[in-house]
Amino acid sequence: MAYEPWQPGMTVTAGRLLSISPTWQEWTPIWTTTGASTPNFGNSAVSARWAQSALTVFYRVDIAFGSTTNFGSGTDNWQMSAPVAAPTTSGIVGFGEIQNTSSPGSRQPIRVRLGTTQGFQFEMAGGNIAATSTTTGAGLIDASTPGAWSAGNSSLRFWGTYEAAP
Repeated sequence: MAYEPWQPGMTVTAGRLLSISPTWQEWTPIWTTTGASTPNFGNSAVSARWAQSALTVFYRVDIAFGSTTNFGSGTDNWQMSAPVAAPTTSGIVGFGEIQNTSSPGSRQPIRVRLGTTQGFQFEMAGGNIAATSTTTGAGLIDASTPGAWSAGNSSLRFWGTYEAAP
């Protein structure tokens, strides 16, 4: 069989490439908890973008908590809505960081997981960059984990990929 370098209908054009490439778009995540203590973004700066290619969802979120942010209370684990539902929950679908900008060296890594098919949860993934232990702040992030959040001085950034429900 001879190699045919060009097949009818298989021409690569800018339009064809655009049609199969994911297009990034904005979404506004809904912030809830696993309990009754509902947080609120207040005047936070929230940038959330996502794209989908076939069943793969790409996302990135950057939140600078504002001076009127309500972090909820107690140990009701935070959840944020995903842009597209997943077929199942998943242990790790991304990574990120949290930081209290009023405390130098406080940036800490986090893992992102799908606690539900429609929402992200956040796990502490290590100590902060100043090598401080997180033994008192291990587990899922909430209003008191890994410690007290500071309105106007804290941030949450996360990004990753996951499979979309068919």
